[in-house]
Amino acid sequence: MIRASGTAGFRGQTVTVSSSRLTNAVVASLAVAALSLCLIVTLTVLSTKATMAMGLPV
Repeated sequence: MIRASGTAGFRGQTVTVSSSRLTNAVVASLAVAALSLCLIVTLTVLSTKATMAMGLPV
């Protein structure tokens, strides 16, 4: 078998696979997901603190 030239390893030319609009959309969605996760964690911590501050009924 003979391998075609330029197909071995990473020595070939670099080609842009995705458009800049797609990259920006992915970055924006990841940023929104990260902010949502931070908000959920913050609300969880605050509600846990509020629950612990109420005390147990006797």
